[in-house]
Amino acid sequence: MNNSVVGLDIAKNVFHFYSMGVDAKVIKKKLKRNELLAFFANYPTSLIGIEACGGTHYWAREFSKLGHEVVLLNARYVKSFVVGNKNDFNDAQAIFDAVTRPNRRTVSIKSVDQQDTQLIHKIRRGFIDHRTALVNQIRGLLSERGIVIPKGIRQVRKQLPWILEDAENRLTALSREVFSEHYEKLIQLDEAIAQQDKRIGRLCQANELIRRFLEVPGVGPITASIIASDIGDGKGYNNSRDYAASLGIVPRQHSSGDKLVYLGISKRGNRTIRTMLIHGARAVLKACSKKTNRLSLWLQALIERRGFNKAAVALANKNARILWALATKGENYNELSV
Repeated sequence: MNNSVVGLDIAKNVFHFYSMGVDAKVIKKKLKRNELLAFFANYPTSLIGIEACGGTHYWAREFSKLGHEVVLLNARYVKSFVVGNKNDFNDAQAIFDAVTRPNRRTVSIKSVDQQDTQLIHKIRRGFIDHRTALVNQIRGLLSERGIVIPKGIRQVRKQLPWILEDAENRLTALSREVFSEHYEKLIQLDEAIAQQDKRIGRLCQANELIRRFLEVPGVGPITASIIASDIGDGKGYNNSRDYAASLGIVPRQHSSGDKLVYLGISKRGNRTIRTMLIHGARAVLKACSKKTNRLSLWLQALIERRGFNKAAVALANKNARILWALATKGENYNELSV
């Protein structure tokens, strides 16, 4: 066990260090970005606690190379240890207090490959959000001119060229020019999203873990790749339920004494992964009615007993646990064993 414990509050350029000497004397330091690695290279091997936020995975990897043990802490967990007003040294002290607790809530350190996969997904998500905003803007502006397009990106792609060519819809030359530019932007965004999809496809072919994830019903290339980038080898979680809980697809509790009360799912953690797992589960449920395999029979009974939506969440929870097991055990998916 490390004799020295450090709480480090990171930022862009100035970092705040908090520790305690053998004589229980508090040690506080303010370090600039270009001083940080040199300082820890000459510092005794320590347990370094860092609140998980932007840039933490990079620093965690660099400190680990120097021989330190690094623990990334969940920001919500650290907040409960803050004493007094909000300032950087108080934050560093809260991290120091939190990292020594046995029930600490941690975040696994991401490798460069994991971050590369997440990079593709974040860029793709940005393009999708931009495209959605653009389509809504086009539909809204056209409705102000008495032209209504039904909801959906496909409808805009289909009808906007006809609207631009229609000489009798009373669009002015200026408005036609603007809408034409918007249509070109829409096509460019479609191409940019397709480019990211191709990259994800290449990742699926090259990554052995993603290929094994794709064997699970309800898990496609997008879901498999983003979960692989999130879970890694799965050792950041004690068991499969911990991973499912980290995604917010386990029930909340409001229990007292011997009375156990379970509520809806907690919806904590990674909303994107949770949403993908539930959407994938819905696709499986829609196709299970005419199948007789073990999973489909279980889902049919669950739908009849609990309803479609709860069955979808239950399957998403089950798939999260299966994916954790595949990551930690290095095995292939086998329906008969789940």
